[in-house]
Amino acid sequence: MFTAAFREGIYEPLYNALIYLIDIVPGHDVGIAVIILTLAVKVILIPLSRQAIRTQTAMRAIAPEMEELKKKHKDNQEEQARAMFALYKERNIRPFSTFFLVLLQLPILFGLYWVFWKGGLPAINTEILYSFVPAPPFVDMSFLGFIDMGERSLLLALLTGVTQYIYTRLSMGPRQPKPHTEEVSFSADMARSFDLQARYVLPVLFTAISYSLSAALPLYWATSNIFMIGQELLMSRGRTKEAQKSV
Repeated sequence: MFTAAFREGIYEPLYNALIYLIDIVPGHDVGIAVIILTLAVKVILIPLSRQAIRTQTAMRAIAPEMEELKKKHKDNQEEQARAMFALYKERNIRPFSTFFLVLLQLPILFGLYWVFWKGGLPAINTEILYSFVPAPPFVDMSFLGFIDMGERSLLLALLTGVTQYIYTRLSMGPRQPKPHTEEVSFSADMARSFDLQARYVLPVLFTAISYSLSAALPLYWATSNIFMIGQELLMSRGRTKEAQKSV
């Protein structure tokens, strides 16, 4: 059903980590284990996520210069691309670091999906447990006593959408006003369209997708979003303090 690399590199480590956490958390609560597993993954990814946040901040700072380059080279897309990447290089910006972070998390999401769809919880597949991972005496699929981790959850789906909306607003900053000039470049118009969809359409889409999956997936995604919101606020506070010191 899935490749050996995915099974041995993603699915089995996640399955074993989850079973280990279920064994040690109070009440063997699957939901609490998912939250701890999510936080562990996010801590491991902190260097990448910090770089992604810095990249987003830097790209917002150079947005006016980028727009000027687009206008200057609007008739030569190749020259426009060269000028834009030259500006990225000059400011030491890695524009694809954010996408890399998202791509890195996708295998984890797929792995968790398989864990809960094919993993058979609350039954435990002892054949793929590592020798140092004990099987818990029982598995409580009821998160905090009222959310079944094996079924859909409207509450967690809505939480995923709301936290995604908040994180997107923080990471992308305030919307740029539409220029009052009659001439608007196609790329600028596309950028504003993407901005609108990222802020409002994606959270709704994530809510719908989350409601179609077992509750463990939206719990993972909502916890991940909350972690990223906290990290964004902490880094923003740090940047504010540095700016005040430099004044």
